[in-house]
Amino acid sequence: MVMAAGLGKRMRPLTATRPKPLVEVAGKALIDHALDRLRAAGIHKVVVNVHYLPDALEAHLKARAGDMDVKISDERKQLLETGGGMVQAESMIGADPFLVVNSDNYWVDGPADTLHLLASLWRDRDMDALLLVVPQARAGNHRGPGDFHMAADGRLTRRAKGKVAPFVFTGIQMVSKRLLKGAPAGPFSTNILWDRAIAEGRCFGAVHQGLWFDVGNPAAIKSTERALQDG
Repeated sequence: MVMAAGLGKRMRPLTATRPKPLVEVAGKALIDHALDRLRAAGIHKVVVNVHYLPDALEAHLKARAGDMDVKISDERKQLLETGGGMVQAESMIGADPFLVVNSDNYWVDGPADTLHLLASLWRDRDMDALLLVVPQARAGNHRGPGDFHMAADGRLTRRAKGKVAPFVFTGIQMVSKRLLKGAPAGPFSTNILWDRAIAEGRCFGAVHQGLWFDVGNPAAIKSTERALQDG
């Protein structure tokens, strides 16, 4: 699943006339960067949720029909946030576990293909969620205090309030449909599901080995493109 329904408020004025996933970085729409990575990893079936300026996004996605089977999870009537969006799309997703990728980040693989790395680390008996995280020092454009601590066995815990944490969530995760059981109705954040999995010891992290950039505002586009040009 590719998360693409957000309003893109931080990306204004670029999102005044187009949805954030169609904002370009290095000459290509953000969502195409994500879809190309998925396709290169051998993934052919994708669900994309839409809400803001959905017609433009759907028209763009039709061009992918030749190389990917793209289904639309329609949130026109109500933006369901990250958790609610997954719950609505669940019936359209045939795989279990499945990948979830935010459309507003840009990553470069390290020595191993990032998505294959996640798949290789998945342990179905132990995990409900496996989040790709990146160390603060390699979190391009990120200015926050971090999201998670990671134990030696990979289990994640939250950053304490008012403290900092060494790892930042990249917007890329592998989850089991078990994570969605008992989920609230309507709009809600995936954080609710993660917190339950953390409490049960079933939320794990995998450290991204390559580069990663948070592309959340217009300034981040320029800094990301400069970093890519500099190698």
